[in-house]
Formats: sequence, structure tokens, C-alpha cells
Amino acid sequence: MAIIPLLALPLILYSPSLSSASDSLTKGSSLLVENTNDLLISPRGTFIAGFFPVGDNAYCFAIWFDEPFCNNNCTIVWMANRDQPVNGKRSALSLLKSGNLILTDAGRITVWATDTVSESSVHLQLQESGNLVLNNSEGDILWQSFDFPTNTLLLLQPLSKDKQLVSSRSQTNYSSGFYKLLFDNDNVLHLLFASPSITSLYWPDPELLVFEAKRSTYNNSRRAYFDPLGNFSSSDKFFSKSADYGANFQRRLTIDSDGNLRLYSREDKREAWTVSWQAISQPCSIHGICGPNSVCNYVPSSGRNCSCLRGFKMKDVTDWSLGCEPEIKLCLTNETNFLRLTNVQFYGYDYGFYPNYTLDRCKEVCSQRCDCPGFQFRFSKHGNPNNTPYCFVKFRLLNGFRSPSFEDDFYLKVPITSPYPAPVEESRLHCAVEITKLDRVYTKIPENGTLKFLLWFASIVGAIEFTGIFLVWCFLMRTHQTSVVVKQDYLQVATGFRKFTYTELEKATHGFREEIGRGAGGIVYRGVLSDHRIAAVKRLTDEASQGEAQFRAEVSVIGKLNHMNLIEMWGYCAEGKHRLVVYECMEHGSLADNLSSNTLDWKQRFNIALGVAKGLSYLHEECLEWVLHCDIKPQNILLDLGYQPKVSDFGLSHPLKTDSHGISRLSRIRGTRGYIAPEWVLNLPITSKVDVYSYGMVLLEMVTGKSPTADIEDRRLVTWVKENIKGASAMDLSMEKIVNPDVEGNYDKTQMKILVGVALKCANEDKDTRPTMRQVVEMLLQYEKHNSESVEFTIE
Repeated sequence: MAIIPLLALPLILYSPSLSSASDSLTKGSSLLVENTNDLLISPRGTFIAGFFPVGDNAYCFAIWFDEPFCNNNCTIVWMANRDQPVNGKRSALSLLKSGNLILTDAGRITVWATDTVSESSVHLQLQESGNLVLNNSEGDILWQSFDFPTNTLLLLQPLSKDKQLVSSRSQTNYSSGFYKLLFDNDNVLHLLFASPSITSLYWPDPELLVFEAKRSTYNNSRRAYFDPLGNFSSSDKFFSKSADYGANFQRRLTIDSDGNLRLYSREDKREAWTVSWQAISQPCSIHGICGPNSVCNYVPSSGRNCSCLRGFKMKDVTDWSLGCEPEIKLCLTNETNFLRLTNVQFYGYDYGFYPNYTLDRCKEVCSQRCDCPGFQFRFSKHGNPNNTPYCFVKFRLLNGFRSPSFEDDFYLKVPITSPYPAPVEESRLHCAVEITKLDRVYTKIPENGTLKFLLWFASIVGAIEFTGIFLVWCFLMRTHQTSVVVKQDYLQVATGFRKFTYTELEKATHGFREEIGRGAGGIVYRGVLSDHRIAAVKRLTDEASQGEAQFRAEVSVIGKLNHMNLIEMWGYCAEGKHRLVVYECMEHGSLADNLSSNTLDWKQRFNIALGVAKGLSYLHEECLEWVLHCDIKPQNILLDLGYQPKVSDFGLSHPLKTDSHGISRLSRIRGTRGYIAPEWVLNLPITSKVDVYSYGMVLLEMVTGKSPTADIEDRRLVTWVKENIKGASAMDLSMEKIVNPDVEGNYDKTQMKILVGVALKCANEDKDTRPTMRQVVEMLLQYEKHNSESVEFTIE
């Protein structure tokens, strides 16, 4: 990208009207922090990407909405290095010739990188959606900012199970704060307070059960987004609608530094943002907002205020989140009393819960404990028809707030003999905390004339020597070419998983003793991780080129997948020559094991067929980057505790082009004999239909009990099935000729005919006549209701 140098301009010129700003960054080009016109602008000028000032001589590479004269207060939607700003001189965002996008601090230290590799041409472009995308020449997305959100979601940007929004520290400090929006292990979308010492969920209301909060844990997609109309929805059944419902708005969903999740909207970039929806209406119910030993009080006219409890003082007068500390240690006093605080509640951190305790008895329990600062006493009629008193003895005072709607009282332990200092007056909570100014000055070492001369002399001598050893160097480079390529290839491996050491996995598998399966180029062992999870550890082959390629394929491909019928990856190991992948362990092993042992009833077999079809349909057409599996067979279909299938082993997988379901010819045949489609042997273009063929062969094996690799040579299984049902009508077909005798007639004949019909369509020699996996899913879902009239067999 050609960058036209300009004089340093004020930040007011961060505007799409700059003629020298570009729409893309190409290989070998950079955006420089010192050039204020080095910007990327979306096609219609809605978004700008560039270096944004976050302190004195401190910059982050960010994306923000184009707003007239926003200066240093633009609406940031994404940051690359929010926790590690760079210097205002000689820092740059560079797209290397290797395809890696890096951010360097003062030309010295790489503080951020996409870890991407591409031999073809690549370019970085800011899309009109606000998504910063790194594409190769084939149109494949190598990296995109939508996969790594900071504190904001944009229109239709998904929040998935492995992503989270993290608030800023304050309105002027863009570094990571203490509040997060994420999917927890219960599959429910939560707001979480996570300080260095305390973690607690506060939305939905933690005092409510999941179903009482109108949420559902019965999902595993874990996905949330908002649409152009202002509807925000989540896979846990949460749904909200913006107050200004309609499509003609700019919108953003942001978790603010005060811990509230808000949907902002405006009609035009010249207007101010307005809140059209927020998650929490009572701001004092947000955890951690006033810190320990303090009380939050919300007054509509003045906002949210914090105050220390009697006998406590502010720990830091500049930061309420640190709360208050005691002025007197109550354990050193002989006598204590209790101060009643009406309408005050402290959530959580109960030492004990004592139902049907009187007030005096509750005081006695707290008095006898040195670590008890007070207790909550509830004696309300709401939800308590028998007026039973409840005593909650605390050991920490956190998340305190006063609300007129809260009918019960809190009793604070105080000393009798010690006089109290005057109570701390309530002070308004200031959300804006000044950012710490970062020292980004790099001193320059004074030049030494003599040293400079010696360096020049040494350089000349070195050049002469270099000419003499050039051929030797070339030989050494050729010798080590394989190892260099291996190291470079690791740059493209996704690092979102846990990286295990080889020693950890050797210990988890007891020295790789218990073999539970074999996959593409590796052996799978059972292991128990340090957190007691049962794992399947796949140890890839040591053959350098093949094993390395399969390792990269598995880690990079499966890291982008999220479907209930695809195996879940937990981590990997890349240490020396060792290459291992760690998966969730499936309790019932592979489909091949269950077919050979005849443990599956007919209903389970049909559900497995449907589940595998859904997983492949997701791979081919629904995930962000379409994938060809290339090795569908019973050994690579695993069954969980409920016999739900999960497609596994992506060692031979290959990306698909999203426009035509097609890919170019591959250098070698991929798959397993008996399940591979004719296109592989005939050297024809490979499409998603090769997975469809393999799926059809798996269905026939499930029905007949005959393996295409052992019982019937190559593709003769299809011919054998057709010969046995040739001439039979769809309604009076005798299944006994082809159905596995072990099933013993315990099957639904209509569904069996459906499954055979679908299998034969999928295993057709002509790829153009095979259905897509999406069509297979639709057929199975339709026929699941026994619509036998639509079942047709075309026997060739």
C-alpha cells in the first residue's frame, strides 16, 4: 500500500475525508503511528481503523465509528492491544510477506500478531460492517476482528461460547476492566464481575433459578447477537427489543465500565448515542461497583452513590472499587453491639444460613465469631407465609446496596466502648478514572565516532566473507528447509486452546498405555487430566511432513467449529517432535465398535444417521469457513453418553470454497478404501459430494452390517444392495434380504426403507445426482414422521 506522508495533523482529522487514507493493506505494507493519515476506512465511511491515542505517547490500534470532530473521544468498537499500548514514534501495523499481521512497539517489540501464514497474496480490509478482515487471494478469511471482540458487539456479530466481551477499566482507560459478558458452563448468557480477588455472577439475578429468570440451559450452541431491528437474542432463550425498534439506526451493544450491558443507537453519525436497552435497571445491583464494606445507594436525580459503613474508611479516595477498610479490629474489643441498617442488603458470602433463628440468637452466633462483621435478618411475609425468620451470618461484606423495595434489615457488628468517627458522607460514583500515563520514551544511545568507523570496517569485511561462504550457506539452508517450514507453519495454529506439555499428557495417559482408537495418522489414548476430566489424547505420527500437516489441519480446523455433532477439542501439545491433540472423551466409543458389538437399537441407529448428517451439513454450508472432512467412516464417528454422534478426526480435512462447494484437485487421495468416492480415483475435481458418498456408505454399513472394506470389496456393497432390492416397489420391499440379521426384525420398516433410499442416493457414482448434506437432513427430518408416500427408489 502506498502511504502518502503528511505533516503531523491534529486528531480532529481522523475522518474519512482524508484522500490519502486507504481501503486495504497489502503484503509488505505498514500503517505508521506517526502518520495520522495512515488509516483504513470502510467502503461507505462508517468505520475507521488506525492508531488511536490512549494516553501520553501511548497508542492502540483500534476501530471506531466515524464521527465529526470526535478528537480523542471517538466511539471505539475494537482494539488490538488494549492492555499493551505502543509508542507514538516508530510503531507500526505491518502485513509481512509471510502473511502475518503484526503490531510492533517503537520498531522493536512485537506486542500483537494474528499468527497467520499464507503463500498467496493477502490483504487487510475494513468492511462496512466494522469487521477488520485478513483475506488471501482465494477469498478465504485467515483472520477477522469479529472473532476477537473487546467490549462491543456490532450488528450480527456473534458472541459464541469461546468468546466474551470485557469492559474497559473506565471511560477514559481502555484497558481490560472487571466486567464480562459470556456464556458460562450452564449454557446461559451471564454478566460476571471478575476482579483480581473476587468473582461473582450478577445477571440474570443470581437469587433466581434459571427457569425463573426465563432462561434455558438445554442448548449447546451458545450464541448471541443483535439484528438490524434492535432485537437482541441468545441461544438460552433470552430476548430483548430496543426501545427505538427499526432498521434505520446505527447500533452497538457494549458492556460499559460500570458493568451494565447496553444497546446504543442513533440515526446519524452527527447525533449522540442513546441507550435503547440495558440489561440492569437497578445499577446498585451490579456487583463490585462500590467495593467491600460499602453501600451503594441510587438516587435518580443524582445517580449512584457509594458510602463506607460505620467504622470503616475508604481504602483509596480515587477508586471506589477498592471499597473500605476497618478502622478498628473488633476482635480486640471485649464487647460488641449491632447497628441496624434498614433496607440494606449484602449479597453472598454467607458463613451460614440459620432458618427459624430469633434475632437474639442470630446476634449470639455472629458475636462468637471474630470474622463475622454482621448478619442479614429476614422476617418478611413475602414468600414466607409462616413468618419464619431467616438468619444469614456473613464473613465478608460485598455487593452492599440500599433499596426501598428491600424490606429486611442488616445488622452490623460494632464495638460498644469505642467511639465512632463521623460517618463517611456519600460521594457520587465517578465512572471516569484518569488513565495512567504511560512512559513511552525510548532513549537513543549517543553515537561514538571511533565505534562507528569500526562498525563500517567490520561490515565491509563481513560482506567479502559473505561472498565466500554463500554457497555453503545455501547448502545449509536447503538442509534445514524442513525444520524452518515447520516453525513457520506453527504461526497459523490457533492458540485459543490450552497448550499442554508432553509430560502432562504422558502422566495423564499413564505413559500412553490405554489405546482406545486409531485415527488419520495417529493413535488415540484414554487419559485423565489434572482437573479430573476424562480426555481422548491423539498422538500423531512422527513422520515429519504428513504428521505435521495433519496436526495443523486438526488444530486449525476444529478450533473454528462449534456444533453438537462435532467433537470438541480441549487443547494440544507441540513440543519438540511430539504432536498431540486433546479431545473430550466419548463414553460409548466409536460407531464402528458399537456396530461390531451390536449394542445399538434401531432408534439409536436412525438418530445417529440424522446427527451425523447435521454435523456434515454444518461443515459444508453453515460454519464461518466451510470444511471438507475427507475421511467419513464409522471409526471417526464417536458416541457420547446419550449415544449422540460426534464427527471426529479432522487430520485429512480441507477448506471448501464458500461460493460453489468446490475445491481444486488435491495432490493425493484422502480417505479410507471402501468409503472414498469415485472422484478420488478418477482424478476429478473434489467437492463436498465426496463426504456425501462416504456418508452413504456408512448408512449402508449401519443397515446391512457389512463393511465395504472387509466384507465386500470396494464399492460392491452398493451393487449388492441394489441387486437384492431390484424390482421391488417402495411399499412391499422385503428388508430381510439386506438388513443385518443381528437386528432381528426390531426396526421400523418405513424408516429402514427411508434410510436405504437416502444411502443409495448419497452413494451414487455420479456426484451431480447426489444430494447435499443439507438436503439429506431435510429428507431424514421429513421422513422421520413416516411420510412413506414420498419414498421412492430408483434402481439403476
